[in-house]
Amino acid sequence: MKFLVVDDHAILRQGLSALLQQMGDDVVILTAADGATALAQIEAHGDIDLVLLDLAMPGLDGGQVIEAIGAKRVDLPVVVVSASEDPADVRRSMAQGALGYVPKSADPETLLAALRLVLAGEIYVPALLLKENGASTPPSGALSRLTQRQMEVLDGLCDGLPNKTIAFNLQMSEKTVKAHITAIFRVLGAANRTQAVTIARQLMTP
Repeated sequence: MKFLVVDDHAILRQGLSALLQQMGDDVVILTAADGATALAQIEAHGDIDLVLLDLAMPGLDGGQVIEAIGAKRVDLPVVVVSASEDPADVRRSMAQGALGYVPKSADPETLLAALRLVLAGEIYVPALLLKENGASTPPSGALSRLTQRQMEVLDGLCDGLPNKTIAFNLQMSEKTVKAHITAIFRVLGAANRTQAVTIARQLMTP
């Protein structure tokens, strides 16, 4: 497993790198101190599995890097690790394409859990955003913003089907199913499958 850690503070790069070693004996870690170097690393290493990215950096900021990664490697998950705990920054990062957002104030176990979740094809939403939303009402008209294929994938999720079965039933690749699931999470404001199914059922109930 190969990670890319992007942060302009050397001590944070070292700290995150040390923590990531707990993910397994086969972990390989690349680092970059700015966005331009990060993009060059991604260009040079096509086997990177996940990017951990700070938002506030010299040159290209985190948001620009997220969008550039999405243009180059749409399948490459990005998790923001930032000092900002402003919900607006969380929402902006997720809208730009990040699949997770972990405040730097979080404990190491939380970060590792978030990374495992994202690597499993889910989205990690921090507690600060969930608290802000509370037990919120599902976004009005959200289902109408899903494409026909996304609705078909959502039906599979509601039936409790794994990605492999959904892919077989809809005659698409598992990678495409994951991409649709990611889009569904974003539209519904869900952090995982369970939340997505719960929100969808609420929206489908008259």
